[in-house]
Amino acid sequence: MPSVEELGFALPVATREVEEFVAAAGWDQPTQIFALVATETMLAAAPDMADQLDPEASPLTPLAQESLPSDDLGEALARIEWPEQVIGCALVQEIVVLPPEAEAALPEDAEGARKLAAEHPDRREARLVGAVLRGGAAHSCVMRLRGQEGQDDEIFNDPSLAPNLIKALQATFA
Repeated sequence: MPSVEELGFALPVATREVEEFVAAAGWDQPTQIFALVATETMLAAAPDMADQLDPEASPLTPLAQESLPSDDLGEALARIEWPEQVIGCALVQEIVVLPPEAEAALPEDAEGARKLAAEHPDRREARLVGAVLRGGAAHSCVMRLRGQEGQDDEIFNDPSLAPNLIKALQATFA
């Protein structure tokens, strides 16, 4: 089994891998959650996958789970219980990003804020991936901003992008 330090270094790679996997299906995807399992554990359970998995190249293997409802994500996450073989998880969610001045003007109620954000002329569609390791040893975030007319998508890697999502994912291991 890889050390906590090795897994911490592998988490950003696994986070990008999850984002690229979902991106391959295009935009307008449902909210999805992935279990992260040590590749060595996967190979012990399924030795026939040895030609597809390399624990040296990728110590973490993401396993797609069922899609989650995006209307009450907090409730859906609160019901998740991971078996001990799952050493981390990643969540992929499409969101709307607003400029800071527009965000400051959003109403307090969630439904009103969603409606205003969806109609805002400066909104940008984005895909956010947050990932954590069990015990809070590490976390990672990737965000892909959908390119506007004729522009490529922009990708950002920053563990501080989604602190509330990270806390919610860590709580799935409590």
